[in-house]
Amino acid sequence: MQSADDSSQSPVGAVGRVTVQIPPDGPGEVLVAVRGGSETYAAWCESATSIGRDVRVVVVESISARSVIVAPLPT
Repeated sequence: MQSADDSSQSPVGAVGRVTVQIPPDGPGEVLVAVRGGSETYAAWCESATSIGRDVRVVVVESISARSVIVAPLPT
């Protein structure tokens, strides 16, 4: 059973920045603004491409408490 505020705890939809390059076979690391602060997550790219350091991304899926799948923000 989910509590009413579970959605506010999820990083999905949050914007972050790559702090360690994400290679095609991952993982890298992202810093994401969530829960009133910033948290780091192990990150994989949604597609089979790499994402360089300092690129802004959006979290598209949470695969565990500390791991996410991201996509680059459109430029």
